[in-house]
Amino acid sequence: MIGSEVKIGEGTQIFPGTVIEGKTIIGKNCKIGAFCHLSDMEIGDNVEIYYTVAKNSKIGDGSVIGPFAHIRPGTVLGKKTKIGNFVEVKNTTMGDNSKASHLSYLGDAVIGNDVNIGCGSITVNYDGKNKHITTIEDGVFVGCNVNLVAPITLGENSTIAAGSTLTKNTDAGDLAVARGNQKNIKGWIPPKNRK
Repeated sequence: MIGSEVKIGEGTQIFPGTVIEGKTIIGKNCKIGAFCHLSDMEIGDNVEIYYTVAKNSKIGDGSVIGPFAHIRPGTVLGKKTKIGNFVEVKNTTMGDNSKASHLSYLGDAVIGNDVNIGCGSITVNYDGKNKHITTIEDGVFVGCNVNLVAPITLGENSTIAAGSTLTKNTDAGDLAVARGNQKNIKGWIPPKNRK
């Protein structure tokens, strides 16, 4: 179903089962895959979207979204961004060439250019009463399974080690590691194997 106010650019393909409604504008030469639901979106040229729900947001030229992404209101994605499978983005700005390829939540964040968000990493934006901002500057590499407890700022070109939970800002170029030391217990017998 395509709403009466929707505008679609030349060369764009819309696949079966997709719903496009509201004042959505889709640029030229896009590919909107099957079973997407797009509402009040502004989508640039040469964008690919697969199995995605997206509302009240903007997606820049050459970006690839999905499969199974959720783009919530207030999101602005730059050019050639990648929001991959099972990624949810809400009220977040992401710069050009940045990516969150899988299994992440990015809420209330300002993310620069050329940023990598590792698998399973999230912005911890809600303290039970208020929402807080996460700022990730250009060139930051966030490893897998990282929690960024907002408010927090990651300085330009910093690296966040996988498995870290950060509560303090990083300066430009820092390596941040925030995880407990591994302890191996020799001779451990799981409860199911105990007599």
